[in-house]
Amino acid sequence: SLQSAGRIAIDNKERIVSKQSPLTFNKNGFIRLTPGIYSITYNEIVNLPRNVMALATPRSSLLRCGVTVNTAVWDAGYSGRSESLLVVYNPEGFELQKDSRIVQLVFFQLSGETEGYNGTYQRENI
Repeated sequence: SLQSAGRIAIDNKERIVSKQSPLTFNKNGFIRLTPGIYSITYNEIVNLPRNVMALATPRSSLLRCGVTVNTAVWDAGYSGRSESLLVVYNPEGFELQKDSRIVQLVFFQLSGETEGYNGTYQRENI
């Protein structure tokens, strides 16, 4: 879960990413989440070629439980184990099992190759 304020600035040198504290799953592999926001790291490592980008959308079962996932664009050329934001809106909370499928990644073929992503998060969480 997020533990501090963050900051986005014109220059990445001024950026401050919110601090996170890890959450642990119980012995049965579940975690109970109260309403709020949670940073999640995906299991899968994505290696996109320079002519493919991707967007993620939450699975419909997640939405039917009052939970969603907010994501950024997976830029062409990105490689890493990405992070996103899981938001629990359900006032009763939500239980998540470890390794559950929560998003669907949709890939888009670009008309040509780009320079490829070369930002701060390239090769993150690998």
